[in-house]
Amino acid sequence: MQCQETTAVAEEEEKGGALMEKKLKKKTLLFLPHELIIQILMRLPVKSLLRFKCVCKLWFSLISNPHFANSHFQLSSATPTRRILLMSSLLPRESRSIDLEAASSLDDYTASVSLNPNFMPFQSYSHIEVKCSCRGFILLHCYSQMMLNIYLWNPSTGFHKKIPLSPFVQHYHDFYGFGYDQSKDDYLLVSLSYHHLEVFSLRANAWEEIVATARLPFGRDDSSAAARPVVELLFNGSIHWMARCRDIYVIHTVIVAFHLTERKLLEIPLPVDINYNSSQCDLWVFKGFLSLWVSGYNTTVDIWVMKEYQVHSSWSKTLVLTNDFFHYISPICCTKRGDIIGKGGGTGTEREFHLSLYTAPLEHNPYSHTARGLVKYNDKGELLDHNPYDHTARGFHLTMYTESLLSLPSDIEQA
Repeated sequence: MQCQETTAVAEEEEKGGALMEKKLKKKTLLFLPHELIIQILMRLPVKSLLRFKCVCKLWFSLISNPHFANSHFQLSSATPTRRILLMSSLLPRESRSIDLEAASSLDDYTASVSLNPNFMPFQSYSHIEVKCSCRGFILLHCYSQMMLNIYLWNPSTGFHKKIPLSPFVQHYHDFYGFGYDQSKDDYLLVSLSYHHLEVFSLRANAWEEIVATARLPFGRDDSSAAARPVVELLFNGSIHWMARCRDIYVIHTVIVAFHLTERKLLEIPLPVDINYNSSQCDLWVFKGFLSLWVSGYNTTVDIWVMKEYQVHSSWSKTLVLTNDFFHYISPICCTKRGDIIGKGGGTGTEREFHLSLYTAPLEHNPYSHTARGLVKYNDKGELLDHNPYDHTARGFHLTMYTESLLSLPSDIEQA
């Protein structure tokens, strides 16, 4: 009898020990070092991190930390999550963001989300222009009763800032740009017009006039979408535009670049074998090179690449895209798979109507350089997909942006 009781006690102790060991293993498996948690979170997409801020106070504090946001952006910059923002030109205004990598096709609406920039009277403005983007922030120009408001907006987080207008010059500027000066950890809004160059520093929260080091004046190249940037070309530490340079006897088309660290203007020559007076053309980055697309009055788009930056002789035509659906095709960016995404402009009749409106100030012209749809090509220039996103003939402005958790220096406002 005593032997049976001893055996039963031993069995119970064994079961209890096994249960205790199982619980201990479970607790051990649930525990991760803080440093490892940080490394795991830094490799997650922005959308997931924003949800995970609700997990606990520690994660909220960690993900909200500017140092974490900067480290996350630096780590993900090699393979960023890039999206296209579409914003309709006329009322009632709509705004959508499309994940280029998640979309199985251009009509895959499951890869897009509706956006509402509720920090401003979105539907009250008569016209909103999507100017350009940098490090997840989008530059918006909003017009109401001939008045201009300028905003920087991170659509991923809702962070935003209203930029004061320049005290120096109150007339229309030909070129705008927005970039990041890594040497000073500062964001710069650049404004260039006839005989005038000024810069707004986010860190100083002030405008500054810059003495130009390249010859002026530069004017808008009306054949180029760069005069009203679809995607601002931020490349090699400089902001780039296509412009008309007026010499004493001749007017020619050049690339104007503003170096963000040195804060000076540069001129970069374009290929000489192109008639810029009869072509639609603009700048973009293709396979890591400063590139140019050229669309004449035919059904093709030529892609030129500058293999050595600022070396005129290194320009070469590398690819030809076919175009049978829109009046013109404007390449925007490439996906991780190497596919080319572009925007399509309207019909020939619409283009004539657009040209008739060029006599009006472009910032108050809701029809100028609006898109009608998106196209996708493979790296051989073969058309894969096209989608007329705009079915209302209102057109839309767009830009490509990178998801980020970043905030702006000084005076951060939150939506």
